[in-house]
Amino acid sequence: MIDFGFDKIALIGAVALIVIGPERLPKVARTVGHLLGKAQRYVADVKAEVNRSIELEELKKMKTQFEDAARDVEQTVSNEIHQTTAELNKSWSDADPSSTSIGVEHDFSPTPPAYKHPKKNWRLKRGATPQWYKQRNGVRVRAQSGAARVARFRPPRTFT
Repeated sequence: MIDFGFDKIALIGAVALIVIGPERLPKVARTVGHLLGKAQRYVADVKAEVNRSIELEELKKMKTQFEDAARDVEQTVSNEIHQTTAELNKSWSDADPSSTSIGVEHDFSPTPPAYKHPKKNWRLKRGATPQWYKQRNGVRVRAQSGAARVARFRPPRTFT
């Protein structure tokens, strides 16, 4: 990039003052500054877009690596399960049920548990807000009429 020192900038300013004139120099300087700012923003936007595209490519590579690793783990686990199942079936078929010491055959078929009613009182209205939350935040639990609330906080009457 072009290296501008203080002496070069002062020389350019003096030449611009002579060529453009003192009346139009501030307007030209503002316009040049505005154009330089636009150019810098454009360059920054292009750099950001390039960085985003590079990051996107890196993320795609990482995604494919993770997918490959997950596929490998899944295949390994399924192979181990199939091997273990095959060994279990072989040992199960090799075992003779009449050679058990007790002589009782085991039934390993799962039986679902019987239905049990939850025994809730469906007639009782329950609020969704827990009581601890109501107590902490000062939510009224018992509704009172306006007159009852006023009477509750009214000072006692004294007879004179």
